[in-house]
Formats: sequence, structure tokens, C-alpha cells
Amino acid sequence: QVQLVASGGGLVQAGDSLRLSCAASGRTFSSTLLGWFRQAPGKAREFVASISASGGSTRYAETVKGRFTISRDNAKNTVYLQMNSLKPEDTAVYYCAAMSALGWTSWGQGTQVTVSS
Repeated sequence: QVQLVASGGGLVQAGDSLRLSCAASGRTFSSTLLGWFRQAPGKAREFVASISASGGSTRYAETVKGRFTISRDNAKNTVYLQMNSLKPEDTAVYYCAAMSALGWTSWGQGTQVTVSS
């Protein structure tokens, strides 16, 4: 089991950048697929990005492709989400998550990102 703590959210203006971090604990971090999700008010939680255990493979939602970059540092047990060219529609609570055999079963507490126009 991986425990996750997300940080780095805040209030920014459209066009700005922000980097989210998610610190993890647990022996299986370096062998675990990790991801970022987000949930805007009144909407369902949606997938944002994921990264393989080695960091060699990434996936992105179409809405963030080309603007967001997911990365990880297995030595620091941390996964990052670099968000550039932010838009008001990126406003949401962002969650990091870890994959297990049963699916996305470990979740961080969420960090608020608010983008003003």
C-alpha cells in the first residue's frame, strides 16, 4: 500500500504555471504506476495523467496534452505534475493516485488549483 500526500496547489492567473508534488511512502513506490486526477465543482473526477513505474511511459488526457507534464523521482518517492499555460477550466481539486491490482486504490488528500481569467 502506498500513502500519498499532495501539495503545490494555489491561485494563479490564466497562462501561469504551477507544479504539483505528491510525496509517497511505502515500499512499493518505485514499482507502482502513478497518476493525477482532478475534480471540478459539480463534476465527476477525471483522469489527467499517468506515469509508469520506471517513468518511461506517460499518458495524458486530451484536454491537458501539450500543457501538462507528469514526472517522478523514485529516489525521492515523489511524483510531479508540471502545469503550464493554465486555463480557468483547469480549476479543480487535484489528486494523486497509485495503481494496484484492483485499480486506483490509493489516493492523496487533494490540492486545490484555482485559475482566474
